[in-house]
Amino acid sequence: MFGDMMGMMNKLKEAQKKVEETKERLHSVLLDEASTDGKLKVTITANRTLKSIDVDEELLTDKEMLEDYLILTLNKAIERATAVNEAEIAAVAKEGMPNIPGL
Repeated sequence: MFGDMMGMMNKLKEAQKKVEETKERLHSVLLDEASTDGKLKVTITANRTLKSIDVDEELLTDKEMLEDYLILTLNKAIERATAVNEAEIAAVAKEGMPNIPGL
């Protein structure tokens, strides 16, 4: 019984390490998102760190329009990054989880 517990703890530690490594790797996964007309482009990592914003000149003349574009496009980018992030972490966590009845 005790050996099983030790093995399980090691497996959990390994899974945790893999999750950390995956989080590191997701820093270098870049996702591009753009407004439907392409006037605003953003690049975000799968860890939801903004890397770049490219704004069309036309948007610079209309503050409200620019704000709307930023909100819509950034939210889309964050949603995509979150989906990628959660899928990757879940895959690693599931792979490393010991089979515990009832979980």
